[in-house]
Amino acid sequence: MNKKPDPEMIDEENPEWTEEMIQQARPASEVVPKVVEAHRRGRPIKEDKKRQLTLRLSPEVVDYFKSTGPGWQTRIDEALREYVESHR
Repeated sequence: MNKKPDPEMIDEENPEWTEEMIQQARPASEVVPKVVEAHRRGRPIKEDKKRQLTLRLSPEVVDYFKSTGPGWQTRIDEALREYVESHR
């Protein structure tokens, strides 16, 4: 069941890729690396990434830090860092 292509859908400037074109294709990161890097999504990758884990804390501690607003998990991390530094 071969249908004729809809003339409205034919794009002369962007023809359908041939098998040869597909074989010769390269990732955009190889062809224009600066453009790809400039359009990276998300946060920049840190060298000293934090580790995700499950930690049980008392309700009072969680309630206190949550009541201080956005960034409460970072403040818990900072408090623990201070503890570690003072107990080395």
